[in-house]
Amino acid sequence: MSTDSNLTDLQRNLFNGTLSCEDRVNQYLTNIDKKKHLNVYLSVYGQEALVRAREVDAKIKSNKAGRLAGLVVGLKDVLCYKDHPLQASSKILDGFISQFNATAVQRLLDEDAIIIGRQNCDEFAMGSSNENSAFGPVLNDLDNSRVPGGSSGGSAVAVMADLCDVSLGSDTGGSVRQPAAFCGILGIKPTYSRISRYGLIAYGSSFDCIGIFGKNLEDIALVLEVIAGSDEFDSTVSRKPVPSYSKVLSITNKKYKVAYLRDTLESEALQPEIKESLLEKISQLKAAGHIVEAIDFPLSEYILPTYYILATAEASSNLSRYDGVRYGYRSKNVTDLQSLYKKTRSEGFGKEVERRILLGTFVLSASYYDAYYTKAQKVRRLIREKTKEIFTQYDFILTPTTPTTAFKLGEHTSNPLEMYLADLFSVQANVAGVPAISVPCGKDKHGMPIGLQVTADDFEEAKLFQFSQVIRNLA
Repeated sequence: MSTDSNLTDLQRNLFNGTLSCEDRVNQYLTNIDKKKHLNVYLSVYGQEALVRAREVDAKIKSNKAGRLAGLVVGLKDVLCYKDHPLQASSKILDGFISQFNATAVQRLLDEDAIIIGRQNCDEFAMGSSNENSAFGPVLNDLDNSRVPGGSSGGSAVAVMADLCDVSLGSDTGGSVRQPAAFCGILGIKPTYSRISRYGLIAYGSSFDCIGIFGKNLEDIALVLEVIAGSDEFDSTVSRKPVPSYSKVLSITNKKYKVAYLRDTLESEALQPEIKESLLEKISQLKAAGHIVEAIDFPLSEYILPTYYILATAEASSNLSRYDGVRYGYRSKNVTDLQSLYKKTRSEGFGKEVERRILLGTFVLSASYYDAYYTKAQKVRRLIREKTKEIFTQYDFILTPTTPTTAFKLGEHTSNPLEMYLADLFSVQANVAGVPAISVPCGKDKHGMPIGLQVTADDFEEAKLFQFSQVIRNLA
């Protein structure tokens, strides 16, 4: 059975006995072994996944299988999976074993998904290239000299390279959509609060979202349907009912009113082929009877700085818990409690994490709190209000997912500002808290994938899936 098949087709074969979950897991374990050089998996749970597969096969035979029976899933190394290692790809969590399941992980298991391993990422989900991991960079399967995007690069490549069906990643400023674009697959960041964050290692708590990678909209829609919804362990999660996302995908005959941001297409940072690809898609949408109009967003220049001020401030606070006292890495070269803190954190954190902690600590300091943090919160509110205004007139906002296609390893590591610009188009959805998806949209002259980003209003993931299907069906 092709690894590109959607879960509905797979389950048809599983239930009629022409395929087994054990066969599927063995197929993926073989692929993982062949593609070790990509550095995707930090841990592979091979024997455990095979045992689990046999259990699910038995459930299928007795007609007691869950909705995700047969789905092989990888987890970004920021999601708790009980009795398994969890490090956020950082030295500072050496030896840490998760003591419980994240809510999203538990819901996957409850519906008989099979977890095959934990996936490499930028340290503490801080990065746009997956070069910041303590375990080395992940390589793009299409061109091993290029990055896969970040921070969920390992999770994106796992789906791209047929090392699992679906991956769960995290998206704080584009960390699902950007690698999805670089790897030519689908990646969704749902509405903030749609999925419980219980069991997700925190980077920026008011931005963090669990996101989903896949090759098929059907699979992503069903996974979201399973893992979304209220949770007694997360007071910030929405209690809104979860729609049957997987059942609305066939509704593709609607005509939509779509906006695209003029300044994103006029940006000097935008690669020409991405502009051409987006303009072609706009023409196809118009030809299909949809209304597509250019609009201006007056606060565009403030989105990225607002994000980096607030996200680093939250990172500074969240990462203060890693001190060498309670768990994880502890420096051996200490003389007193103060040196324990200093040396453990200096030795345990990578350079990019240190940079963001320092930036966040600066903007939260007494002298600069009002000048930076307070002002950024006010601007964030304005950005959300202006974004929501667009959705009173339009169904969706179209933009490129990224300014460029996948760049070379090491190309931007010496200039953090260049790296941060990789998030130029993706951070608005996080700042505003609205859902967005990256949909494959052609390739550049080097054969590297291009991503088209579609953003919708709060809790309109169902419409987002429907419109993504429309885009995929265009000539």
